[in-house]
Amino acid sequence: VQLQASGGGLVQPGGSLRLSCTASRSILRFDVMGWYRQAPGKQRELVAQIISGSTTSYADSVKGRFTISRDSAENTVNLQMNRLKPDDTAVYYCNLARISLGLRSDSWGQGTLVTVSS
Repeated sequence: VQLQASGGGLVQPGGSLRLSCTASRSILRFDVMGWYRQAPGKQRELVAQIISGSTTSYADSVKGRFTISRDSAENTVNLQMNRLKPDDTAVYYCNLARISLGLRSDSWGQGTLVTVSS
């Protein structure tokens, strides 16, 4: 599957952005859908994910500010980001994963840059 991420950009602290990840085929076949981010000089970290189509989880640093959702008809996974902080500055990557017989197979988008700055 090919993933195309979009929606990044420059935003002031306290602002909002909506990231979208469009898959080249149905997302219903994937067990986990998520967004990761990597800030300069830091390791990639999980931001939010949807497991088995409905269960969501978030990094503590974004709880209450970010919301992950999916649109099966459009084959997209979205990340609504509100009350953005400078610490949210990073390249954001979408991820779809299938899990079979205990093995995980990941697909990654190309990344979209989010810069939070005044």
